[in-house]
Amino acid sequence: MIRFLIRLLGFLVLAAGFVALVVDGARAIASGVVTLTSLEASWATLAPESLAGAKAAAGGSAAASIAEPVVTFLLSAPTFAVLVALGVALMLLGRRPRRLVGVTP
Repeated sequence: MIRFLIRLLGFLVLAAGFVALVVDGARAIASGVVTLTSLEASWATLAPESLAGAKAAAGGSAAASIAEPVVTFLLSAPTFAVLVALGVALMLLGRRPRRLVGVTP
């Protein structure tokens, strides 16, 4: 049951990634210039207070020197790339285990 929920969440996140790609593509066709929306810009549009909280949590940790470049990289990445990667990772995490043929448990 948990595996199904993880796969379902993966499919939904993957679909959101493709929606973000279509929005960026439509914006590029309309303006004639390819511009990709960063995750930070999308997040700030949807929920600015949670973005500020996430930045504060990442900067206030004990390993802030390690977390700061990772958070900066992820927030500057295109929204569709982060969502597609997260969706694929969730789908792989929730996949069924491979059946071992000829192996007795």
